[in-house]
Amino acid sequence: MARIPGRSRVPSAPESTGRRPQDRRERPEPGRRHGRHGQPRPRRRPWSALGTRSVAGQVFVLQVVIVLLLVLAVGVETVLQARNDTATEARNRSLAVAETYASSPGIVAALRSPDPTAILQPSAEKARMKAGVDFIVVLNTDSIRYTHPMPDRIGKKFVGNTAPALAGQSITEEVDGTIGHLVQAVVPVTDTDGTVVGMVSAGIRTSRVSDSAERQLPILIGSAAAALLLATGGAALVSRRLRRQTRGLGPSAMTRMYEHHDAVLHAVREGVLIIDGDGRLLLANDEAGRLLGLPPDAEGRQVTDLGLERRMTELLVSARPVTDEVIAAGDLLLAVNVRPTDRNGGPPGLVATLRDSTELRALSGKADVARGRLRLLYEAGMTIGTTLDVARTAQELADATVPGFADHVTVDLAEPVLRGEEPGPLTRMYRAGLGSILPDAPFYPVGEDVPLVPGTPRALALERGQPVTEDNLDEALNAWLEHDADRVGKVRTEGVHALLAVPLRARGVVLGIATFWRSQRREPFHEDDVWLGEELVNRAAVSIDNARRFTREHTMAVTLQHSLLPGGVPEQSALDVAYRYLPAQAGVGGDWFDVIPLPGARVALVVGDVVGHGVHAAATMGRLRTAVHNFASLDLPPDELLGLMDDLVNRIDQEQGAGEEAPITGATCLYAIYDPVSLRCTVARAGHLSPAVVRPDGTVDFPEVPAGPPLGLVGLPFETAELELAEGSKLVLYTDGLVEDRDRDIDVGLDLLRVTLAGTDRTPEQTCADVLAQLLPANPTDDIALLVARTLALPEDRVAEWDVPADPAAVREIRAVVARKLSDWDLDDLAFTTELILSELITNAIRYGLPPIRVRLIHDRTLICEVSDGSSTSPHLKYAASTDEGGRGLFLVAQFAERWGTRYTAEGKVIWAEQQLP
Repeated sequence: MARIPGRSRVPSAPESTGRRPQDRRERPEPGRRHGRHGQPRPRRRPWSALGTRSVAGQVFVLQVVIVLLLVLAVGVETVLQARNDTATEARNRSLAVAETYASSPGIVAALRSPDPTAILQPSAEKARMKAGVDFIVVLNTDSIRYTHPMPDRIGKKFVGNTAPALAGQSITEEVDGTIGHLVQAVVPVTDTDGTVVGMVSAGIRTSRVSDSAERQLPILIGSAAAALLLATGGAALVSRRLRRQTRGLGPSAMTRMYEHHDAVLHAVREGVLIIDGDGRLLLANDEAGRLLGLPPDAEGRQVTDLGLERRMTELLVSARPVTDEVIAAGDLLLAVNVRPTDRNGGPPGLVATLRDSTELRALSGKADVARGRLRLLYEAGMTIGTTLDVARTAQELADATVPGFADHVTVDLAEPVLRGEEPGPLTRMYRAGLGSILPDAPFYPVGEDVPLVPGTPRALALERGQPVTEDNLDEALNAWLEHDADRVGKVRTEGVHALLAVPLRARGVVLGIATFWRSQRREPFHEDDVWLGEELVNRAAVSIDNARRFTREHTMAVTLQHSLLPGGVPEQSALDVAYRYLPAQAGVGGDWFDVIPLPGARVALVVGDVVGHGVHAAATMGRLRTAVHNFASLDLPPDELLGLMDDLVNRIDQEQGAGEEAPITGATCLYAIYDPVSLRCTVARAGHLSPAVVRPDGTVDFPEVPAGPPLGLVGLPFETAELELAEGSKLVLYTDGLVEDRDRDIDVGLDLLRVTLAGTDRTPEQTCADVLAQLLPANPTDDIALLVARTLALPEDRVAEWDVPADPAAVREIRAVVARKLSDWDLDDLAFTTELILSELITNAIRYGLPPIRVRLIHDRTLICEVSDGSSTSPHLKYAASTDEGGRGLFLVAQFAERWGTRYTAEGKVIWAEQQLP
């Protein structure tokens, strides 16, 4: 039974007194009000509604908690805002005072005077007292104080960040000083040409700035108390009224009551309708919706607007009692019972029950139809989803259902599905499949965008997520007229009269819609047809979704691989580089290449190949490429770098071997370092093909580079080969996918590569294009990486070298010749820092190193200073104490140089430092 609003008689739970409910009846007391049937009305205490076991009590508590939280939030926000205002005021005041004093007349002249303190100290103190700040300090460009409220601090280094001020920018910061938490500002003092000649810092303690929160606190507390009092009173009144309406039931009791109500209502095999006095449908259970074909939004609508049979509508509107009256509703015969609800003072309306009394239909011919449908399902299962192509699977659905199920079939997919993506709002559809009994179907062809017209059966099917049938297409075609009148005319000419639209759903996602049309078959789509169409579409949807997911994973793998490959060639002066990368058609692989600038104007070239395909190979490639970059930053020789890579690949194999996936079987790599000063290239390879060298005269050879084992076989050493490359030579690195294929042996591929590379007057870009045009297979089964680098030479006048005697007195002479060389290169601005860097490096080499000691300057994109000696001792930074006499050399080098580092050679080591050119 459905509960009638206003008529529910759910008794309150009896108290656990040990007596039965009927034993609790009492006689009416004199002077006490009684309810119906002589039952005494229970006395209620004014605050009984506050019990937290009832819904009313919980609502009351929730309202009070919300008010308390709001008051607390306002208080916190006020305090935070006051603190923020205090900090902002302190920043603004300190910055304004500092800027005002920095721009005051005469300050530039005072800073350049012999005794700036004597001039600036009185005026700074006078300005400080007038401005109401704690200090005004004038600094030189070395952050040494000229002024301070405490004279003993004058001449000492300023504590704070002065780098932005030295760059011409103002800065404010909060610090904890000896006088407390304060805000200080540092602004530059510039002369007329914008040169920073000094700095001014002003600071003020935040405690001196007034705090507005103290003034607002009494108002906040009073407002909060008033709001809490009003909210508590209002909540109590609302809770009392809510308690009367819920009869004191708690949430669990009310939830259990409504769960039982819904379970009984929708489980019975009788349709139940509740209609109010105005003829509006209040409730309909599932069975009533099925028997009457009610729309999903039927509840709340007038009965006359539901499209029911005329006789059924009259019975439900008249509100007269009816018992077992049989009414025809479509193909069903329904036994209808109607009872009014306004008896015994209830609300106006009625309750109607429906029972299907249709006799069993004749079963003749049903078996043949069922067998035909099963055969169609079987054949469709064999022909749909033969490939992992989204569009092909959609067309297979259309081919499998024409003419066995429909005269015409159209399959439309959301455009993101074709790219392997999750479909969003279905506002644009793509015609992916079309089947028809006619050679020229009157529908949009495959490959075109199909409009989704609101209000049409197709749009309704997508909105509801359920199949929709239409027996008379006149109204639906009228909605399509304004979008394509010519095509609507063709559809009508062919006599298309019925459709079945079924959404393509898989794993809870709507991928598109399949529409079945009938023109020669005169019968419409029945309920069994809807079931069959839905089954066919569901099978196709799973195949389409599998194809979509495959497309997405393939796209993700390609995207991952491209993101792990270099996006371009870094700037350097040693090589003119061009490259090509082509993934395999079957899937992404693990080929990669790199161009890595090294200290001393040198450049490293890398080509590698991870065994296998797919996301795992691409991810492993990314790990190896990152490792090569990290090891290259250590400036290791090629053989040592490959040794570290060998150990890394072995560890990756062991990690993967412990999981479910099969471990990778290894990787190959070639690592080469080219020096544009000496024109030498050092190469080592781990199971990779030897590089090709194109000499300036156009001849091609494959130099003998010792073949090391593939990466992952720990324990076997790697050897290097040193190549002499004249300026203009081309070094060609590649992976085996370029020269080896199923239809071509690797020796044939290498011979073809030699012939293609031969010749002169070709740029690296043109060389890449020619090589791929000649050697690219028709259907590549492996990735192809190609790197062509033409060697450049650093001009001799850009390199200077000197031998240094192991005598500290020689440092002065070296500084002088370096200064002259920098003047020749128009780098006088770097003379001071360069002399400082070389002095420290040469002194360290004389003191701690071994002869021979040499100095080399390289004028490239940066100024490179190198000091070499015969010792292999590695220098390191340290922070010297204030009492130490030394220990600050490398620290100064690190401060003045853009980068610095150490590399080891067969004769010892080289310490280098780079400076940016002005």
